[in-house]
Amino acid sequence: MKTLTPEPRPLNPSCWVVTDGKAGMENQCLGLAEALGLTPVVKRVKLRSPWKQLSPFLRHGLQWAFDPAGDAIAPPWPDLLIATGRASVPASLYARRMSRREGGRGTFTVQIQNPVIDASRFDLVVVPRHDALSGRNVMTTRGSLHRVSADMLKREAEKFRPLLDHLRPPRIAVLIGGANAVYSFGAREMNVLAAQLKEIAGKEGSLMITPSRRTGEENLRILQDALKGTPSYIWDGQGPNPYYGMLALADAVLVTCDSVNMVSEACSTGKPVMVIDLPGGSDKFRRFHQAMRDDGMTRPFKGHIEKWDYAALDDMGLVAARIREMMGNH
Repeated sequence: MKTLTPEPRPLNPSCWVVTDGKAGMENQCLGLAEALGLTPVVKRVKLRSPWKQLSPFLRHGLQWAFDPAGDAIAPPWPDLLIATGRASVPASLYARRMSRREGGRGTFTVQIQNPVIDASRFDLVVVPRHDALSGRNVMTTRGSLHRVSADMLKREAEKFRPLLDHLRPPRIAVLIGGANAVYSFGAREMNVLAAQLKEIAGKEGSLMITPSRRTGEENLRILQDALKGTPSYIWDGQGPNPYYGMLALADAVLVTCDSVNMVSEACSTGKPVMVIDLPGGSDKFRRFHQAMRDDGMTRPFKGHIEKWDYAALDDMGLVAARIREMMGNH
């Protein structure tokens, strides 16, 4: 009997990005696709009951798992599928299974973040090291994946230079998150931070500040009132968010500790990153922040701006290289 040799993978593979549509999750997948030089088809999935409640543990009958209100998970199957989030797991498993039944190499599946189920059900699982997950096909990163790259920062700098160029250097980007499941960030914390920023403004540099949706209106008002008359710009939520433009134009970055993604993005610039502490935390967050300090990428914010050098974080480049290698040998 003649043995069939699978066709080699194309040099420009087709790619899906599969998530439940949350922007933060989707951006991690899009960033990885972009690092691979690919323009993916974005699939935002919705699950029917009982898969909606039981994913990722219910893995039977996956052909019926997808709600028509979401994007279809159906052939032609992609060469590469990049996914993240609990709702994406059935799509990854289904595409991998069905594409292999049709012969050939099948879809190469990359699951970002801990899928909870056995990592061997995917071709590659990419998790931050503070998740403490290991395995033959598990790759750990120092931070979270994102879309920040040198090319992207260059584009964003030109886009937002007219908005921010009136601020004299050195410019300090201030990335402000908010309360979440493990951190508190109320008026008391914002008053302390606002006073520290007022002390810095003009003496150590101009401030470029972008709050998040979690910051809250009261906290934003406290910040605006405290910084009136100082060399600063605070994005008020109107128009495009200059977040990436601020990262690109900054000489240093302050970032609140509640977001692994914001800290990871800041460290990808290679600029000094000082982390603003907030009450609360968790073991995962503590492991992450301690590791970033140990690697010389961040320092705690102590009310003044520090300067130091380190090699910019490049998790995305390392993951992209691993995928190219694995797909070439798969």
